[in-house]
Amino acid sequence: MTEIELYSAALCPFAHRTRLALIEKGLPFRLIEIDLRNKPENFKEISPYGKVPVLKHGKNRVWESAIINEYLEESFPERPLLPKEPIQRAQARIWINFADTRLFATTGKVLYARDSQPPTEALQELTKHLQFIEAGLQTTAAVGPYWLGSEVSLVDLTYYPWFEQWTVLEQYRGFKFPTGLDRLKQWWEAIAARDSVRAIAQSQNFYIERYGQFEAQVG
Repeated sequence: MTEIELYSAALCPFAHRTRLALIEKGLPFRLIEIDLRNKPENFKEISPYGKVPVLKHGKNRVWESAIINEYLEESFPERPLLPKEPIQRAQARIWINFADTRLFATTGKVLYARDSQPPTEALQELTKHLQFIEAGLQTTAAVGPYWLGSEVSLVDLTYYPWFEQWTVLEQYRGFKFPTGLDRLKQWWEAIAARDSVRAIAQSQNFYIERYGQFEAQVG
C-alpha cells in the first residue's frame, strides 16, 4: 500500500477527525505533528493554506478535513463511513456542513473572543446549535446509538473532537453544557467508547493545560 502521511496538530479538532477516519478504516499512516505557533519554514509548500490537516498519499496531496475524509472514503471503500443511499449520504454531508459552518464557527467566536467574557449572543447561539443537534438525533434514537443510526459514520467522527474538547469552553469561557440533551449525551457515550476514539483520546486536563498556555500568551 502506498504510504499515507498526515500532518496534524494535537489541539486541532479537524486533524483529529481525519485521524479517526484513518483508524476506523484500518489504514496505517505516519503522523507528522506540526507546532502551529512555530511552523516549519517550508510548511506552505506542504499546506497551501498554512493549516492542518494535510494528507499525503503517494503523489497526491489533499487538505481541508472534510475533503480529506471524503477522499479516504472514495479511495478506500472497503470499510465505508458513509451510507449507501444517496439521500442518506446527502444528509450526512448536511450534518458535516452544519458542524463546520455553525458549531465550530460559533465555538471559535466564543473561545477566541478578545475579552475573557465572550459575547452573550455567541453563547446563546452555541446553545441553540446543540439543541438543534438534539432534535436531529431524536429521529435516529430508535435505530441505533450513532448519529445516523446503527453504524458509525463520518458524521460521528466530525463531531466527536468538539465534545472531547468542550471542557475548555467551560473552564475558560464559563459555558455550561445545556440541560435536556439526553439523546446527545447517549450519542456522546457511545462514540467515546469506540476503540478508534479511545486509541487517541486525550484527557480533559490535557486540553485545559494547553489552552491555558494559549490564554497566558494572548491575555
